Amino acid sequence: MTQTAKPRFHVRAAGDGHGHTIEAASYEAAAVDFTETYSPPVDADNEIRLFVTRLGDGVEHCFTVDLGGGAEPCD
Repeated sequence: MTQTAKPRFHVRAAGDGHGHTIEAASYEAAAVDFTETYSPPVDADNEIRLFVTRLGDGVEHCFTVDLGGGAEPCD
């Protein structure tokens, strides 16, 4: 049985020019994994705004991660 590779994403926190490559099943999973692994700083609402770009095609999505409840698309 052959495992299919998970997509790769570049994830960075808002206001930070750096980021990290994350292998994950989805954009949302990449945002949550980045938050759990790298502990970026939170804002006054205990949230983190992340930009997640799929490597290969450059499609980018923005997410707000609430430390108590997962990732939601940015407004």
